[in-house]
Amino acid sequence: MLMKPVQLRGKHLSLPIIQGGMGIGISRCRLAGAVAKEGGMGVISTAQVGYDEPDFRKDPEAANLRALPRQIRKAKEISGGKGLVGVNVMVVTRLYADYIRTVCEAGVDVIISGAGLPTDLPEYVKGYDVAIAPIVSSEKSARVILKLWDRRYHRTADFLVIEGPRAGGHLGFSNEELADIGTLDYDEEIRKILAVKESYEEKYGVKIPVFVAGGMFTPEDVKHALALGADGIQAATRFVATEECDACDAFKEAYIRAKEEDAVIIKSPVGMPGRALKNAFIDKMNANPGKVTYCFNCMKGCNPATAPYCISMALINAVKGKLDEGVIFCGSRVGEINKITTVPALMRELTV
Repeated sequence: MLMKPVQLRGKHLSLPIIQGGMGIGISRCRLAGAVAKEGGMGVISTAQVGYDEPDFRKDPEAANLRALPRQIRKAKEISGGKGLVGVNVMVVTRLYADYIRTVCEAGVDVIISGAGLPTDLPEYVKGYDVAIAPIVSSEKSARVILKLWDRRYHRTADFLVIEGPRAGGHLGFSNEELADIGTLDYDEEIRKILAVKESYEEKYGVKIPVFVAGGMFTPEDVKHALALGADGIQAATRFVATEECDACDAFKEAYIRAKEEDAVIIKSPVGMPGRALKNAFIDKMNANPGKVTYCFNCMKGCNPATAPYCISMALINAVKGKLDEGVIFCGSRVGEINKITTVPALMRELTV
């Protein structure tokens, strides 16, 4: 077996496979708990996690902060004490610090943070036994965040998630880089990031495991990541087409029907490029951008006065099955999915 267990701040991960966080509502307790039960790391997306609370529209902040601990608790119950349960918290979230402190109080095992550099994350987790990891997409971002945590907090990351250009959702790449990802030598970028973290391993006398994400679909992809020097992988898109995924059946069926050319780059209202399935909503917004009539005040960098649509409402519509009124985030290889499977079967397939 090529894959080996890893330690994340003393927390044992027997199978180094992370199920990536997917919002809104795609990866909550059912999916995260099922992945953890198989010995991996199940990740709950905190993005509008309380979208189906009865008072969500009236007070989304309270609904989200109330729903988070419940989702974490349920995921741990499903896991049966196996694996690890984590959360993904986007830096651009307005209630970032509140989310971090809430999940720490709830006893989450791991926090993964991206969509920006999580410069203050170590401050917010002080006093809690939780492993933390930034999502990085370049040598530069890895160097900046590790240097900052070292200088400001005298600590380093417990692990790293390297997210490549084939990932879904909001992406840490420019439109130019994403225009022709086939020309990017991302293997070399991964090697450079691995080299950056080695000096911090030496300084702190620890091992900083690395998980490669973005386009992780087959056992061959996993073997390739391990051959580059990674300790494991993070996969997200493949976990959507599972019985345990928290999305509705219509959302899952959209993945099964999708072709490679259906995965397109869109401009998100939060100011970042994103990858999603081309659908009637995307076509409509490209031809005739709408107007935001209600703001959930959820994201930094999103101006409701100029935004072509509300990203939260678009993602909520999609997870509820209103596909022609929503955004369906996906990875670049979504066209390779052709059936619904189960989390145990998928975990066995990816284990090498």
